[in-house]
Amino acid sequence: MSVELDVFVGNTTIMDKEVYQLWLNGYTVNDAVKVRIEGGVMEECEASAEVLLSDTMDQYRTFQMCERLLHHPAKLANQLLFQIPPDRQAMLIERYALACQFNSLDLVIIQFQTFICISLFRYYAFDDSFVREVLGKKLSKGTKKDLDDVSIKTGITLKSCRRQFDNFKRVFKVVEELKGPLVENIRQHFLLPDQLARDYAAIVFFANHRFETGKKKLQYLTFQDFAFCAGQLINNWTVGAVDNMMEDMDVDLDKEFLQDLKDLKILITDKDLLDQHKNLVCTALRGKTNVFNEMEANFKNLSRGLVNIAAKLINAKDVRDFFIDLVEKFIEPCRSDKLTSIDVNLYLTHYTNSAHILDTFKHHAVWTRYMGVIKSCILRMYHD
Repeated sequence: MSVELDVFVGNTTIMDKEVYQLWLNGYTVNDAVKVRIEGGVMEECEASAEVLLSDTMDQYRTFQMCERLLHHPAKLANQLLFQIPPDRQAMLIERYALACQFNSLDLVIIQFQTFICISLFRYYAFDDSFVREVLGKKLSKGTKKDLDDVSIKTGITLKSCRRQFDNFKRVFKVVEELKGPLVENIRQHFLLPDQLARDYAAIVFFANHRFETGKKKLQYLTFQDFAFCAGQLINNWTVGAVDNMMEDMDVDLDKEFLQDLKDLKILITDKDLLDQHKNLVCTALRGKTNVFNEMEANFKNLSRGLVNIAAKLINAKDVRDFFIDLVEKFIEPCRSDKLTSIDVNLYLTHYTNSAHILDTFKHHAVWTRYMGVIKSCILRMYHD
């Protein structure tokens, strides 16, 4: 029995971006072929179904060989396995540089095999709906076992869910013990563009502190809402916010600062100080909002809520409940009183500033550091 084979040998690596995305999304070869056929590739290339299947299988084999390099991005600069034509490199370099906001194309050429870098970017990209389901959870085998349910809930293939989860865990393990800024460490070790590195920093930060994000009252918040708040916490409440040479600077909260937050309780335990603070805030708000009466009537409850959150952050459990506390103790009461985000911004501005005018209040630096983050997070979380 004779068998005819068409064989082509070359050293140029051919990678189809659309097929690569299908591979990342967890499509099987057969499903990827169906998508390509529906997209009209057979008419465009005048290829048969057999050729399309063979091409897709070859592409998948190439991606699987690339995957081990994608797990260790620093090795990409020196790899010789994949050869990219110069004209293809130039085009890809330009696109990648624009995506990563590089100022010098020469720098990119020196450091990267460009197509692999684009592959790297896509490989570490993730679905917001997926990360929202695992955000704040321990990146452990137990969580990974639940990915079947996450896959069903989000409509993302199980293979893609596992890839994204493994990426989160890999980044976490590499950077959790490193000195220096968290975002910069992620950028340097995984060669990711700035925004994606910041998103991974948020994921690492939430996993480290096990912030509660799954409660029903928090479901309206998106991953980007949480990522914004993570950035505020990292930039202001970690040890690295005041000393950029400390170990674990952007992963761990500043314990000395958390301890100092207990001193803010004087604002609610000292009746005279509480009344003075209320009078100053109400004087500043009078005539500037249609919900002044509601703000005045609810001032003490809102102030107690915010100050009590501060005083309890020294405890790990209360750190985990930080976002649910913000919703229950401040955001929900404000919504009940029909405050808009503009009203909330006005209230928090005068609430923060008025404390500095109180004669017997001495904790100005701690108050400013605390309320700056609280205000930013509340405004981000307060959806009208």
